[in-house]
Amino acid sequence: MAGNNKRPVYLNLLRIRLPVGAVVSILHRVTGLLLVASLPLLLLLLQHSLTSAEDYERVNIFLRTLPARILLLVLIIVLAHHSFAGVRHLLHDLDIGISRSGGRRGAWLVLAAVATVGTIAAGRLFL
Repeated sequence: MAGNNKRPVYLNLLRIRLPVGAVVSILHRVTGLLLVASLPLLLLLLQHSLTSAEDYERVNIFLRTLPARILLLVLIIVLAHHSFAGVRHLLHDLDIGISRSGGRRGAWLVLAAVATVGTIAAGRLFL
């Protein structure tokens, strides 16, 4: 009777080590949600900047503040990750890089490209 235990197993999700490809895939979904969630704010800023010259200057002043620059950096990193991971997924659809080593290499390339874009964007925004 002890060998036939059908009770649910507790899975500690913080202790499970996912492969890098799975992490990149999950982050691709999360970044897609963040991009969609940021659209209303970006459209509102665009609308205000097109209303008049004074509103354009207000938006420009707002975008020079530290919180706005941090938000822009996050949005640039999110967009870069979503774009690079999307290209990786498209290549997988074409049967390119679907082996275990190719998938791992592609995932690391996505993360390296995002880190490069983030570093360049941070240098441009904060220096």
